[in-house]
Amino acid sequence: MDDLEEDLTCSVCYGLFSDPRVLPCSHTFCKSCLESVMQVSVDVSVWRPLRLPLKCPSCRSVAELPTNGLDALPTNVCLSAIVEKYQRPRSAACPEHPPQPLNVYCVQDRQLICGVCLTVGRHRGHAIDDLQTAHASERAGQARLMERLSGERWEDVCSLAQRLQLEKQRSEALLQDDREFTAQFFQGLELTLAQKRQEFLQALERASARLACAYEPLLEQLKGLQEEHGAVMALSSGVEREESALVYLETVRELRERAEALIRTPLPEIPGVQLTPRAEPFLQEHWCGLSVRGLGDGPVPDICCQAPGRAPRRRLRSSAAALMMIILLTGLCLHHCEFPALRHAEEPLRGVGTLLFCPIHTTVVTLHTFMSTLVENIYQHLLSFLKNTTRALNAPDAANFHKKSNILS
Repeated sequence: MDDLEEDLTCSVCYGLFSDPRVLPCSHTFCKSCLESVMQVSVDVSVWRPLRLPLKCPSCRSVAELPTNGLDALPTNVCLSAIVEKYQRPRSAACPEHPPQPLNVYCVQDRQLICGVCLTVGRHRGHAIDDLQTAHASERAGQARLMERLSGERWEDVCSLAQRLQLEKQRSEALLQDDREFTAQFFQGLELTLAQKRQEFLQALERASARLACAYEPLLEQLKGLQEEHGAVMALSSGVEREESALVYLETVRELRERAEALIRTPLPEIPGVQLTPRAEPFLQEHWCGLSVRGLGDGPVPDICCQAPGRAPRRRLRSSAAALMMIILLTGLCLHHCEFPALRHAEEPLRGVGTLLFCPIHTTVVTLHTFMSTLVENIYQHLLSFLKNTTRALNAPDAANFHKKSNILS
């Protein structure tokens, strides 16, 4: 088949012959190829003869053509028919018995078969039909099949496709809502965690400031001692090199005073500050088992810097001051007032009040000029408090209380 295609190929354009024309030398070329060759020959020639010369592209022999040109050359009809037949679509070969052509139609299986399939193959004994009859029958069946497809079935398909498209759009909208909610949810978690992280770091910074307050004054004191020690040592070196007795005695006195002062200066104690709570145990205790919902309520520690077994001084001082104020006010109250509801404990309470009030009375008498205004204000506030308290008691008790208050006034 490849050799046949080579024989049907023009030697000028290397394609299948198109309108093949035969030259007097018996060589055949496409008409369009000969027109190109003749055009070149005429353009090169200086004069135009009555008969057009044409040189054969194969043998180089010159042929003289009449004035009507290539139309005067005969057509190679046989070669043209062979080319046309060669260009027709070839029948398919049987896949089971190559190269037998598929030239028979099996009615039972409704497919093309070859002669071998019909005689000895799996289609043996089946009803057959010629290609033309099978072609007409199948065309009629195709029309009926298309009618079935274009009827109610096709409407159902289109309706189902539309519903599926709407359902897909609805599901995609739900997925988009879930994407947005997921992004907002985890963004909220990130913001909460970032806020808690910042609060935790701020607590650590406050602890760092407290450490600086605890250690920096001591370090500055020791730094001053070190500088003074260096100055004294330098002064001592200068005194040792001094040769004048007068200057030496004056300088050694200053050296002795500074050295003794440096020796007498008490050294600070290392406070032994402890950090409580530490980050690792605190986080493991309060954060490792924390749920996602409870992230916002996660605790942040107030890190304290204190010596072991000691409470913060500020709280101790404030608590002591509050306790002292309560004791003083209680003593003042018990010394001057009576409560009928507490008559069975009147004498012990009055004794305690007298014991607590005597130092106050002595101090007031001694420092009357300086403390009179302060004591009067305290007394008025306490009196107002006791009057408000007795309103809850019975009337005779209240009358007795007012009597005592008038006596005190």
